[in-house]
Amino acid sequence: MLSYTSVHLDAAPASENTVLLLHAFPLSSRMWEPQLSALEAEGIPAIAPDVFGVGNSEPRNNWSLSEYVDAVASLLYSLEISKVTLVGLSMGGYQAFAWWKMFPQAVTSLILCDTRAEQDSPEALANRRDFIDAVRKNGPAEAVDRMLPIVFAEKTYASGTHVTDVFRDIIMRQSGDTIASAMGAIASRNDSVELLPSITCPVIFICGTEDKLTPPSLAESMQKKVPGSTLHLIEDAGHLSNMEQPERFNTLLLEHLGRKR
Repeated sequence: MLSYTSVHLDAAPASENTVLLLHAFPLSSRMWEPQLSALEAEGIPAIAPDVFGVGNSEPRNNWSLSEYVDAVASLLYSLEISKVTLVGLSMGGYQAFAWWKMFPQAVTSLILCDTRAEQDSPEALANRRDFIDAVRKNGPAEAVDRMLPIVFAEKTYASGTHVTDVFRDIIMRQSGDTIASAMGAIASRNDSVELLPSITCPVIFICGTEDKLTPPSLAESMQKKVPGSTLHLIEDAGHLSNMEQPERFNTLLLEHLGRKR
């Protein structure tokens, strides 16, 4: 079973605007707290599941993105949710591509954030393998040390906001094996570039202007390949744009859902 955070699920079966929020690596559904609060205030049903081993989700080694998507689909079925607006950030974006391949009929629209469609290069794969080995050996602090200096925008670091503390705290609550397994799922993902022109539902892309891991140029390239899609860049945000600039992110989210702010 997967653990999850949710709002207004009692209204979900009757709504095609149920929002499914898929979190980034190596975080949890907690990263979506600003969005869940905004959706709750608007009366919009939403659910944010945790990946295997995170929160109270069952641990699983060597899982794949498709296996996780299947588990989320089973969770939604049990909750009588048949259609979602899917929001995926970073690893959640990779899961969103897998979801579209497997369950396109269950997607009302897509919001793809700070992610990429390309498969990893040999160099990137080697870096991921090194990350996996180091985290298994040294535990979650290794993931914090490697990722904290590169995920946020300069303004986020300079402001001394609680965002960096939340980032660290979420990671430190996980085991090294859980983090390594999630990285393994990312490393084994399929290329999704050829999928982009076949996406027929409404799509928006969101990217922080200072995202070093999946820069705006990648978002622009994807947007050009998805018919009718739009791209929104968020200033003073890095790779975790929803956490760094929640008000701007929430405005885009609610506008996409037909709720003006």
